[in-house]
Amino acid sequence: MKKSKKNRINVVYSTNQETLDPSVQRLYISLDRKNRGGKEVTLIEGFVGDEDDLKTLAKELKSKCGVGGSVKDSEIIIQGNFVEKLYKLLLDKNYQIKKKGGY
Repeated sequence: MKKSKKNRINVVYSTNQETLDPSVQRLYISLDRKNRGGKEVTLIEGFVGDEDDLKTLAKELKSKCGVGGSVKDSEIIIQGNFVEKLYKLLLDKNYQIKKKGGY
């Protein structure tokens, strides 16, 4: 027997992901060289939230380090080895940070 859609009053479906408070989020920071021609990049993974908030955070971190970078697949990619500097910056913003890759 097929269910009727009339029983779905006041139900809202959303694909937008709400950004969590920084004190609740756990971010992972690591250094990566894979498939980058031997160049080092700092990866920040684990951000939960809106794409615009992720891009805003990435822009701020890139400007603090004075380098370029990008946002792909919910990861922030910063050119160069800035693990320690970004660790301190994100701690100051009340994010929970964990280092990956032998740091």
